[in-house]
Amino acid sequence: MLKTIIMLLIRGYQKFISPLFPATCRFYPTCSQYFLQAVEKYGAIKGSFLGIKRILKCHPFHPGGYDPLK
Repeated sequence: MLKTIIMLLIRGYQKFISPLFPATCRFYPTCSQYFLQAVEKYGAIKGSFLGIKRILKCHPFHPGGYDPLK
């Protein structure tokens, strides 16, 4: 149930909020896609932890680049 809610929130962000702003994510896959994959693979708790950890790395002082979910 929690996993489904988190995934719906992320997809809602991807569909309605993200298109309103220029693409600025420093990573591939994007942080929201990474978050979605992490929740799908590891569940709500661990997936959210990994997704939030990734979002916190997405800033101008981090080089970014290719960073797939492991």
